[in-house]
Amino acid sequence: MSFALSANRQRPLAGTLNAAIFNVWRRFSHQVLYVAPPMIIAYVAMGWAIEHNEYLNSKPGRLEHGEAE
Repeated sequence: MSFALSANRQRPLAGTLNAAIFNVWRRFSHQVLYVAPPMIIAYVAMGWAIEHNEYLNSKPGRLEHGEAE
């Protein structure tokens, strides 16, 4: 009595790692232009808002907007 495996059952994960790397790169390269610009805009806007808030809460900022010390 002998047993044998068919050719397509011997290496079920053959090439999976290689295909995964290239598939991730392909999907990333197709989606980066949809995701990156809004994130860059949000990052710049948040930086501006933090800087502006710090200015408004400083002594010169309060004097410029008419609040008494």
